[in-house]
Amino acid sequence: MLADELKDLVSGIDDAEIIVAPVFTSLSKVSHSLEGSNIQLAAQNCYCENEGAFTGEVSPAMIQDAGCTHVILGHSERRHVFHESDELINRKIRAALAEGLTVIFCIGETLEERESEKMYDILSHQVREGLSEVSEDQMKRVIIAYEPVWAIGTGKVATTDQAEEAHAFVRGLVQGLYDEKISDETRILYGGSVKPDNVDGLLAQEDIDGALVGGASLNAEDFNRIARFNRG
Repeated sequence: MLADELKDLVSGIDDAEIIVAPVFTSLSKVSHSLEGSNIQLAAQNCYCENEGAFTGEVSPAMIQDAGCTHVILGHSERRHVFHESDELINRKIRAALAEGLTVIFCIGETLEERESEKMYDILSHQVREGLSEVSEDQMKRVIIAYEPVWAIGTGKVATTDQAEEAHAFVRGLVQGLYDEKISDETRILYGGSVKPDNVDGLLAQEDIDGALVGGASLNAEDFNRIARFNRG
């Protein structure tokens, strides 16, 4: 199992938080495999209600019962393939936080939005709507992941300057919604074709606190190299 291989490779890392997010059907099995390791478990999504007639949906309580401490919400594919609105994503975020989960809240613009100079408007709207009614105390369990849609699974990657510019802007948004302390303490990850050969440059930027890794996470050696990025 990939989780077992990864567990052995990253066992000595104690200065980075490592989280994996397998598919729903593997959560319980991976949770058992990771017991006693330095790897935490996330679900790739959840619904905004714990009870009710919502056939096919998976609640925050269900993923927590499966061993999850984290959940990814607002991923670009949920937004653009499944047409999830900012309002629904906000409801999911608040439901997950109420259950005690840590939320990895994804935001990002499409290539068309970037080229038409709407990037800042899009990011501002996504952040403000997504964090609506999220308290200062709850922000301790919110991680933001900036994932430019045009750089996901395409082999393209934002330059370090482009990524840092977006991250600095998002951090400023958080400061405007809360305060400087919360802004400084909020981790903002970069997600968009992160690979062993570009992770060092990205994570050397002042406002990039980590990576939301996609395809490279399917190779244990690559993921291990990313987890052991050069801290400078």
